[in-house]
Amino acid sequence: MQQSVLTTVMLPAALALIMFGLGLSLAPQDFARIATRPKAVVIALVAQLLVLPAVCFGLVVLFGLEPLLAAGMMLLAASPGGTTANLYSHLFGGDVALNVSLTAVNSVLAAFTLPVVVNLSLDYFVGSGPDIGLQADKVVQVFAIVLVPVAIGMIVRRLSARFADRMDKPVRILSAIVLAAVIIGAIVQERERLGGYLASVGLVAVLFSAISLTVGYWLPRLFKVERRQAIASGMEIGIHNSTLAITIALSPSLLANSTMAVPPAVYGVLMFGTTLVFGYLVRRRVTEPDDRLPAAG
Repeated sequence: MQQSVLTTVMLPAALALIMFGLGLSLAPQDFARIATRPKAVVIALVAQLLVLPAVCFGLVVLFGLEPLLAAGMMLLAASPGGTTANLYSHLFGGDVALNVSLTAVNSVLAAFTLPVVVNLSLDYFVGSGPDIGLQADKVVQVFAIVLVPVAIGMIVRRLSARFADRMDKPVRILSAIVLAAVIIGAIVQERERLGGYLASVGLVAVLFSAISLTVGYWLPRLFKVERRQAIASGMEIGIHNSTLAITIALSPSLLANSTMAVPPAVYGVLMFGTTLVFGYLVRRRVTEPDDRLPAAG
């Protein structure tokens, strides 16, 4: 019963609520805004779509994770950022407007790129099979669970921006509570093997979180993107939507595999520590002169 309630009620509700909350904070101009800062956006998207999956692949191969755990890590790597990245960016001096634009674009792109990464990972680590991977009908479902709640939230904001602003904080709080319950539920399902999973996945999850944050920040800096935008990029690229990954892994109509849900669940707990350390370190640097310069792209 516990597994049934988690996979059929809590997971879809958690993801729908989080993506709806994301939609409440978005407007059409958030997509148009990317034209005003193309350098920062392009670099962040390259990191999200190409660099991080390659980094994650290297980590799981280096540490020799068992096939389903490796595929679960790749599922996490393919998941976009979300509202948590916007919050951390705000707390540590990032360009939140850039976060919002990146979140909007990443959410759309992930509906197409995530199934590709998942299928390639399953083929490589697990092998092909009639019930393995995200076939065409399942890809449509991924597209729906990612974009439909966002679209509804955007429509609500279009109809009443005041209501959307008023609901933003309650939805964030409720999303955090539901997310915590989902992560706990996913871990409880695998409690008998939790110690072994933490031993094998914990270090990889922490390293992936730290590398994601570092790449997300320093890659834009190497290309002379100003610091506030680099902080926003670091948060957006460094904080992955573990709820989306867990939902896809556990959903009976998608992958229906609790082992693949373990890496994003472990990451969802551990990444708070790495993100706080990262935020503290970059926050100490925001008084450097280039922070007062106009955006470079």
